[in-house]
Amino acid sequence: MTIRRDLNILEERNLVQLVHGAAIYNKGAVSTTGDKKYELHDEKDKRAREKLAIGEKAVSLIEPHDVIIIDAGTTTEYMARLLPEDIPLTVICFTANVLVEIYKKPSVKIYFAGGYYHRNTQMFESPEGLEMIKRICATKSFISAAGVCQKLGVTCVNQYEVKTKRACIDSSLDNVLLLDSTKFNQIRPSYFAKLTEFNTIITDSGIKPQWKEYINELGITLYVV
Repeated sequence: MTIRRDLNILEERNLVQLVHGAAIYNKGAVSTTGDKKYELHDEKDKRAREKLAIGEKAVSLIEPHDVIIIDAGTTTEYMARLLPEDIPLTVICFTANVLVEIYKKPSVKIYFAGGYYHRNTQMFESPEGLEMIKRICATKSFISAAGVCQKLGVTCVNQYEVKTKRACIDSSLDNVLLLDSTKFNQIRPSYFAKLTEFNTIITDSGIKPQWKEYINELGITLYVV
């Protein structure tokens, strides 16, 4: 039973695949210890088609005069790129890649939370930026994640992201989680939310049936694109 529990943990982390009588090591698994540093520009083109479809669905949920928060990440960058130019919106953001996509849209009013620039995620972070996010009440936040686990919740790679993600979630009426299907059963070093803190999840068709069932049991709206 002890071995079985340990193997189940390894499978949840996508480090092994369990088959009858054996555990097969997944050579493509990314280390959860943070040995390989996350670099946003390295991730941008991975699963681009899925990220584009997730971004399109996220944009379809936006209504005129919404106040939205767009989190750090590559999937959220696709979403920012697809924001319509003729719908009045207010956008709160704190990353260079998102700002580059929205500054040229004339109908978008922008609040930018600045601070120290983290090159690996293109994210700005500061106490003043956190306070600005906390002062603005958003109708919707669009949050990214590097891992989701049924037991350990929603996680990201960098500890410095946590306070900003928490401020976004706590300042928003509806929270939407954007992630491609490879992020399920992944654990990253920095916990920032329970899955139940999200009203909606948008992912791609690679999501496994057991995850669909689990999300439905939690009463979370799931969109598979």
